[in-house]
Amino acid sequence: MNIEQLVRRCVVKVKPYQPGKPIEEVKRELKLQNVYKMASNENALGPSPKALKALKTSICNIHQYPDANAFYLKKALAKKYKLFPENIIIGNGSDEIITLVLRSFINKGDEVIIAEPTFLIYKLAATLADAKVISVPLKAFRYDLPAMRKRINTKTKIIFIANPDNPTGTYVTDTEVSDFLKNIPPTVIVFFDEAYFEFAQKRDYPKTMQYIRKGNIIVSRTFSKVYGLAGLRIGWAAAGREMIGYLNQVREPFSVNSLAQIAAQAALKDQKHLQKTKQLVREQMQYLTKEFKALNLFFVPSVTNFILVNIGINTELVTKKLLSKGIIVRNMQGWGLKNFIRVTIGKPKENKLLILELRKIKGGA
Repeated sequence: MNIEQLVRRCVVKVKPYQPGKPIEEVKRELKLQNVYKMASNENALGPSPKALKALKTSICNIHQYPDANAFYLKKALAKKYKLFPENIIIGNGSDEIITLVLRSFINKGDEVIIAEPTFLIYKLAATLADAKVISVPLKAFRYDLPAMRKRINTKTKIIFIANPDNPTGTYVTDTEVSDFLKNIPPTVIVFFDEAYFEFAQKRDYPKTMQYIRKGNIIVSRTFSKVYGLAGLRIGWAAAGREMIGYLNQVREPFSVNSLAQIAAQAALKDQKHLQKTKQLVREQMQYLTKEFKALNLFFVPSVTNFILVNIGINTELVTKKLLSKGIIVRNMQGWGLKNFIRVTIGKPKENKLLILELRKIKGGA
């Protein structure tokens, strides 16, 4: 029997998410000593020293199941963001929370509105939930909220808004969000994915937590980016108690491991590491954008820890050349962004090496 006859039709429609190449794989394949990963928007400084210390003291307890309710982490987050623990859910990365929302609220034929291009997991997870995905093009590399609102109809169930957006690094403002939410029916869930929230140091960045009391708003964040815990897979979201209750009904009981919970609690306390990370990103963002301008490369102004850059030539060729020098960047052609690469802000040494190699490529070397 052909296995394709058995598989769900929505699975056939899905193109698997292609993660960036890991450092060890590149070292092994190309026989390189030094490899710099500037593709997955990870924290160039690594995790908080306090998180590492907490992990070392807790690792002997991994024979025990984790706290399925993540009591202490919820308590810490509630205190920091002035929420109730009942308004919080912890996930195996914020990706799991996206999946839980779709699992809880989507019936076959419901519609999900996303931007195009944006974070690929929205489309992938919505398709697997048997939803109809409505894509609304970005406008000048930004979410076009008025155009998204026009696509709402009686079948619309969820709208995903990445703010700041991945892969563009742009954001929608407080006024734009406020105007958008005024006319959203209570039957439509608006999901604000704020994975890069901590980097968006802008006065007009929206304070979305104030909207969760509406009941149909959910805001997710992550420990993968500014907190440097991507390898432990832990994220969280805030929403009304009723919504959180339904999400808890469908989530796996032990999806968030104990070490991730402990590291996240410690990372929240390490303000020194947080500020050091932000400072590095600010300074190196200035350096890279200055150098991109000198190379006459178009880039999208970013409020995150990455930059979307148009290199003007075949991205496949450029990414391969950079890879041969041990520099991993993200080829954005598969996202519908021809001639674009996405570059994660690295340490000064990494950024200087990237610019050096780009100069050689631009010069035909």
